[in-house]
Amino acid sequence: MSTPVARMIGVTKRYRDVTALDDVSFELAENTIHGLLGRNGAGKTTAMQILTAQGFETAGTVEVFGQHPYENAAVLRNVCFIKESQKYPDGFKVRHALRAAELVFPNWDADFAKDLLDEFQLPTNRTIKKLSRGMLSAVGVIIGMASRAPLTFFDEPYLGLDAVARQLFYDRLLLDYAEHPRTIVLSTHLIDEVSDLIERVIVIDKGRILIDSDAEALRREAVTVTGPVSAVETFVAGRDVLHREQLGGYLRATVAGAPERPAVAGLEFEPVSLQQLVVRTTQRGDARNGQPVAAGAEGSAR
Repeated sequence: MSTPVARMIGVTKRYRDVTALDDVSFELAENTIHGLLGRNGAGKTTAMQILTAQGFETAGTVEVFGQHPYENAAVLRNVCFIKESQKYPDGFKVRHALRAAELVFPNWDADFAKDLLDEFQLPTNRTIKKLSRGMLSAVGVIIGMASRAPLTFFDEPYLGLDAVARQLFYDRLLLDYAEHPRTIVLSTHLIDEVSDLIERVIVIDKGRILIDSDAEALRREAVTVTGPVSAVETFVAGRDVLHREQLGGYLRATVAGAPERPAVAGLEFEPVSLQQLVVRTTQRGDARNGQPVAAGAEGSAR
């Protein structure tokens, strides 16, 4: 992994009787697109709030560009945090929001922002409070991309965009990232949509880190095998089984740990999507904690 621009070491965050983060440790690598994934209430937003000085850790160490971010202008001018529920002053028009961002972010690219305004068909003179949800989301993603902040967080700000606009965001983000590398964190439930962008995967659930891995390695290290129960059981013996389901005499199992794919009669192998990996890993955590796993739980990752 390249040089970390931010890190948490043993961070815990408590709100009275609720533990939002429980001994969390991870790093955000330089010039890397990270996926911070997990269910609602898992602790993703809490972690991002602490890294962007919008919250305090109860215990542990927090570093952003080698320093603690709280009331640290030298750090925060290089950090952009865009969230779904972004708030703007009453009476602000779109152009006012962009002008404010230009004053805050030293790497702001006005020409890029203008191009994005045209592509998202966003009216600059319209009052923000009169924008549709999709247009409001577009304001956030435009600011996040045009800021060119060395550390940029997107906390579900694109949920209000329709499918065409979301794809435009992904395409423009990836193209601009290739030309202007920086550290980007995407926190989303739309895992399949962003899976091709993500280089590093961090999965958090119930305030704990479940996965922290290179995305490509993670994809290679998992497979779903289907076949007669006895043959599948023999194959998965001693391996890390994330999920299994049996129908009659056939068993389907999702296995982690870079299993080989031998030519065994009756066995079929399928790749596992990033979304499936996140869902299965989370389900396994529920099972180990004695919690029931609802049927069709894959939808909970969306």
